[in-house]
Amino acid sequence: MSKARTIFKRLATIVLWGMVLTGFVILLVAAIQDKDAGKCKSIQVKFEGKDDNFFIEAKDIRSLITKDKNLNPIGKSIGDINIRQLEAAVDQDPWVKNAEIYFDSQQKLNVKVTQREPVARIFTFSGNSFYLDESGERIPVSTRYAARVPVFTGFPTDAEKLQQADSLLATQIVEMGRYISKDAFWMAQVEQLVITDDRRFEFIPKLGDQIITFGEGTDIEKKFNKLLAFYKEGLNKVGWNNYTRINIAFENEVVCTRKDGIAPMQPPPAQDSLKLVVADEPPISDSAVATEHVPVKQPAHAAIAKPVVKPPAPTKAKAKTQKGKEEVKKEKAAAPPKQQPKAVYKPGNKSVNTSKKQKTP
Repeated sequence: MSKARTIFKRLATIVLWGMVLTGFVILLVAAIQDKDAGKCKSIQVKFEGKDDNFFIEAKDIRSLITKDKNLNPIGKSIGDINIRQLEAAVDQDPWVKNAEIYFDSQQKLNVKVTQREPVARIFTFSGNSFYLDESGERIPVSTRYAARVPVFTGFPTDAEKLQQADSLLATQIVEMGRYISKDAFWMAQVEQLVITDDRRFEFIPKLGDQIITFGEGTDIEKKFNKLLAFYKEGLNKVGWNNYTRINIAFENEVVCTRKDGIAPMQPPPAQDSLKLVVADEPPISDSAVATEHVPVKQPAHAAIAKPVVKPPAPTKAKAKTQKGKEEVKKEKAAAPPKQQPKAVYKPGNKSVNTSKKQKTP
């Protein structure tokens, strides 16, 4: 008897849960049918991004959706609206990275837009300009807003489909733009980056009147750290305006070209922090001062008034020395003009803080 009662209770429980589930399904279907039968009342656009500076506006998104009468959802039954087609229409805008469209309980069409984030602005040889985002996709310039990103000039082509060499160059531009954009100090210091004819980079700093030769767009963090170390250990001691060019393209050293070969007035830095040697000349001790070789003029021999008195004959060593000095004078007079002296800086083992809180030296 007890066994039959247990079986009856189980069946009653199963039937009860079945009725609950059936009722829930009926309510859900009724709600869906009611929603599908309802009509789209309005379009609401929301933007997502890192800041509030958007290159597109809500009215632009609404225009993309409503300009085609066949796609315009306003006044149509929700069940007759193709959400995928609307998302594809919004994605056509070059500034839109992704679009999500859905209806809420108030029968409003919600459009959530994620815009592209530019990391570099490019100027080509012909003067055209565009942005590149983090994925290397080209973005047109907006008339509403100019992004504060590193500027690169001298890009070799206007073609949207890049050749292998141009594609590699664009990849290096994206990496450099991303690195500079994330560092407050370099964003403030780098005025403009120039692409040279051999597809390398150099830039003009905002502080200092020299040109920074960066080389290829590789080892970006290492090169900028080396330049920052040179700013702190070198230019702060020998002067910021004594060089016309600073080359950081070499491994573990900075090669500098001085202005007119004039030695800086500041004292040389400490031996353990800055190591500079003059290129094409014998090394000098830990100094950025070029060695000037100034010929010493020999005094003229006085004429002898009395010919009968003969001067003592010069020794062979003295005659050889005088002859050698005359030959040195002739060689220096015939030598071509000396090139601008260069100095090579090899950074020490001191670590450098390159966080965004770094202040301009």
